Amino acid sequence: MAIIGYARVSTIGQDLELQKEKLEEYGCEKIFMEKQSGAKSDRIELEKALNYLRPGDKLVVYKIDRLARSTFDLHKIARELQDRNIGLVFIKEQIDFTTPAGKLMFTLLGAIAEFERDLINERTREGRERAKKQGKHMGRKGKDEKDIRKAIKLYAEREQNGLSVNDIVKMTGVPRSTIYAKLKI
Repeated sequence: MAIIGYARVSTIGQDLELQKEKLEEYGCEKIFMEKQSGAKSDRIELEKALNYLRPGDKLVVYKIDRLARSTFDLHKIARELQDRNIGLVFIKEQIDFTTPAGKLMFTLLGAIAEFERDLINERTREGRERAKKQGKHMGRKGKDEKDIRKAIKLYAEREQNGLSVNDIVKMTGVPRSTIYAKLKI
């Protein structure tokens, strides 16, 4: 029976050390680690870990939200492991999925993790809508209209001035896509 660990952080700036340390303390012989959003279900290291596991093994994860952020994905992974006779343990929440109480806690905490993620997305969406209503610009700052007019003029005169679109982009700082978008209007 092998004890295999899985650790994940969402962004490059986050650190995997705490999770790695806790997994090693638990007794994990091998640890698969990655920096990838939990909202994505196609995580390379998770796939490697799942493929590495054999019947009788145990997958150990530091926290439930490190495995997945949706109850659908959590249950899918848990069912797959259960069907393969592989245990699943979450250290922080002290959940051992091989017990009935562990399954109940797993379901409840998975639902809470998904709820939390949905709340964050909702607040972000509301914040964007509020900012738009206040007239705030969303996304990258656009180029100055004067620069765009200059780029369009140079583009229209490119046969006389011998400039390529790349030359115009370099001279004006106006992206090629903006030039083409303005020409279609």
